[in-house]
Amino acid sequence: MDPTTAAPVPPPAPGPPSATSPAPAPSPSPAPSSAPAPSSAPGRRRLLRRRVLWLAAALTVLVVAVLLSLAVGSRTIPFGETVSALLHGGDSTDAVVVRELRVPRTVVGLAVGAALGLAGTVMQGITRNPIADPGILGVSQGAAAGVVLAISAFGVGSLTGYVWFGFVGAALATVLVYALAGHGRGGATPIRLALAGAAMSAFIASLNSLVLTTDAATMDRFRFWQVGSLSGRSADVAWQLMPFLAAGTVLVFTVARGLDALALGDDTAKGLGARTGLVRLVGALGATVLTGSAVAAAGPIAFVGLAVPHAARALVGADHRWVLTLSALLGPALLLLADALGRVLFPPSEVPAGVMTALVGVPVLVALVRRRTVVAA
Repeated sequence: MDPTTAAPVPPPAPGPPSATSPAPAPSPSPAPSSAPAPSSAPGRRRLLRRRVLWLAAALTVLVVAVLLSLAVGSRTIPFGETVSALLHGGDSTDAVVVRELRVPRTVVGLAVGAALGLAGTVMQGITRNPIADPGILGVSQGAAAGVVLAISAFGVGSLTGYVWFGFVGAALATVLVYALAGHGRGGATPIRLALAGAAMSAFIASLNSLVLTTDAATMDRFRFWQVGSLSGRSADVAWQLMPFLAAGTVLVFTVARGLDALALGDDTAKGLGARTGLVRLVGALGATVLTGSAVAAAGPIAFVGLAVPHAARALVGADHRWVLTLSALLGPALLLLADALGRVLFPPSEVPAGVMTALVGVPVLVALVRRRTVVAA
């Protein structure tokens, strides 16, 4: 054996690990499952079932309200005659009353009620103010100013003419409110929007009063519109409302997810990726289109835009996609039921729908507030 060749060294016997030896790597633990807990799926199904049931119930109430609006009035028409007039026409007095008077009135009530319900939901969402209504940005007073201008300066005497002037007045009022609230650091925050809207509403109301108190003829014609009523609304008014209702509905539903984020606060909403300024701008634009057209067509209708969103949230939760959908059903149902009740309360006279919605809506809202307070306690 060559002495320069080293003999193979046997491997060391296994022993306890030294302090300098690396510790054995721990065995990988199983990754946490991303699947939802077993109890969440049944909970979601129950919530979905409850929401669908409430939507079905609201739709049923709306159908009943439509039938009552067509059949009930100073001249009560049997249900069979009402259906026959709708399906087959005819030249009888009942058929003419249904087709020429009550169908346009009902269609306008459907459009106005849906518009106010949607607009109220959006206004409460973008301002995070539970007592906000569609007029919080000065929209109602702006529409009133447009109607006053139409009567006093241009001699407009038809409801179809009021619609366009009222809508332009509502749009201009909203633009001025946003310009006032957005001036300075911080932009158009909810508090600034509410304050600017209140200030603009008071200013426009004073201008309207100045014109009306100095022009008796304008006051006489304006009073008929100011009380808020569906009486005398023709098919032309109904057709004029439809493009505005469609455009406003599309706008408010596009910001439904953004409204959910805004409910968590601006900082949290921005952290979730929501563009809060754009959400408020698009939401306010949609609410202005809806409110301006509704107020211009039917006058100021009280309480629908305030009470309906609260009722919808109490029934289907805080998801604005469902709240908006339910508000679009509850709004016209409330307005048509109030209008039908106003027709039969003191026959042959009628109580305006704007008065009846407040009388019907206040007890409903008080009951909802008391119910939610008890649940919270």
